[in-house]
Parts: sequence; structure tokens; C-alpha cells
Amino acid sequence: MIALNKEKISIEKEQDVVFFRQRLKEHAVKIGMSVLNQTKLITAASELVRNMLKYGGGGEITIEVVNEKMQVGVRVIFADKGPGIPDISKAMQDGYSTGKSLGLGLPGAKRLVNEFDIKSTVGVGTTVSIVRWKNGF
Repeated sequence: MIALNKEKISIEKEQDVVFFRQRLKEHAVKIGMSVLNQTKLITAASELVRNMLKYGGGGEITIEVVNEKMQVGVRVIFADKGPGIPDISKAMQDGYSTGKSLGLGLPGAKRLVNEFDIKSTVGVGTTVSIVRWKNGF
């Protein structure tokens, strides 16, 4: 996968989420992503950025326009230095939550994107990477 351009956004407070969502939409529109795919990407990204704020204390997001095998899309990488996730397989199950939520965030976000990867180390932090292809289904 080749990154055609890259933008980093620091997330420290709720107000940063609005700016992030606007920038993400601009990147998706720029590559001609359909409104449906934009909505799926932004919905997944919104869930992940809120998780990053709530559980990781904020962090840094990288937005990249990427190209692979004649496809163009948007990759978003969320990295925090929070407490980490002790059991990723549990965290990826519908209904599991360590907070007071429905526990649909991570698995729901995964269903909305074409590629999803999560790495976490307890005491070090969590990194989630998602890709939504312009014409992805």
C-alpha cells in the first residue's frame, strides 16, 4: 500500500473531534468517494476517535490517501498512549465493554470499513488502523 499524502492531527479534547471529522471528509471527497462510503468511513472513525479520547486520554491520528492494486482509499491510524487493551479478542465481541456503553464500538467500526487492524500493549497504548476504499463495498 502506498501513501499518496499524509496529515497528522493531535486529539486532546472533544473539540478536536469536529476538526478531525471535517479533515477526514475533505480527504474522502477529494478522491471522489461516494457519500455512502464517506458515511461509513466517518462513522467508524468517529467511534474510534471517541474511544481514543475516553479510554486512551487522546492521541494522534494520521489520515492518508492510499493506493493499492489500482484502488484508491483513505487510511486512518489512531494511536494513543493509554492503558492498552488486555484482551483484544474480547474487546472485538459485540456487547463487551469496560465502560458504560453498549460495547458495539470496535466491532461496529470494523464492519464499516474494508480493512481493520488493532494492536495494543497493556501500559503502552493502542493503535487502530482502518481503510475504506473509494469503491469498496
